[in-house]
Amino acid sequence: MAYEKLREIRNKKGVTARDMADLLGLMTEAAYYKKETGIIKFSIEEAKLVSNRLETPIDEVFFADEVSAKETHEDNNQAPTGTEG
Repeated sequence: MAYEKLREIRNKKGVTARDMADLLGLMTEAAYYKKETGIIKFSIEEAKLVSNRLETPIDEVFFADEVSAKETHEDNNQAPTGTEG
């Protein structure tokens, strides 16, 4: 699933797919699920609405997969500078 963290947070907070569909102005839960599974992308405006509804920073909801600085530099064939967090 594309947005597993989103679904996890939504479920923990007791927010239904219907709630999210209504929030985003979608006609059906199926339309919302297409977004949550990544078939259809969220716009930045939609991402902000979702983040606010879930009371969770947007980066925690949509950018949960963290990559270490070392991996990033290796992918770019660059040496780490030693200042990575």
